[in-house]
Amino acid sequence: MGKIILYHGSQEIITQPIYGKGKTYNDYGQGFYCTEHIELAKEWACNFHVDGYANRYEIETEGLSILNLSDKKYNILNWLAILMQNRKAKLTTPVARKGREYLIRNFLPDYKGYDVIIGYRADDSYFSFARSFVANEISLAQLGRAMRLGKLGEQFVLISKKAFDSIQFLDYAIADNTVYYERRKSRDDQAREAYLKELENEDIEGIFMRDIIREEIKYDDPRLR
Repeated sequence: MGKIILYHGSQEIITQPIYGKGKTYNDYGQGFYCTEHIELAKEWACNFHVDGYANRYEIETEGLSILNLSDKKYNILNWLAILMQNRKAKLTTPVARKGREYLIRNFLPDYKGYDVIIGYRADDSYFSFARSFVANEISLAQLGRAMRLGKLGEQFVLISKKAFDSIQFLDYAIADNTVYYERRKSRDDQAREAYLKELENEDIEGIFMRDIIREEIKYDDPRLR
């Protein structure tokens, strides 16, 4: 990949990302979460009705080990297994708890050995879709369609110290909350609308979490492709 430009949306100007700092229960655990798209970074910067910053960086990826969950050899359950391991989820039913355990046991990639992870970003709406699938409320196909229709953003996450040492701050752009807070909200609303439409179409023939557990479906099962 060579040198690429990344953006990090924040309420602060961050000239030096610090290794080992940050929440441990983010999508991929502790790390520095970025995107290659400045408009998306500006949305992420505006959680509230306050202006934020899209910090711009350059990173040298040559020599970094990168786990790209968008690669064809991975499927949505690999992403979901990482999410279930890291995010705090209130799973209130036995099938949901067993589903979480099954995904982590059978679909979790060895992601902690990488310098960088590229994969979906699980905003609150998308995380609620993931919980619905684990709880056996929607099928795997319905989950995939809802996420695609909602135009889920992809993120570039620095995990290792080596990755942090490879990034350099360039400058920043102000994210106007009167524009980007509404865009962020609109993206979330679109995702939830897509999800509700999926619920209207019962997927009788689809693969559900209970099927995956009962039939002991594994990573290489052709039905997951």
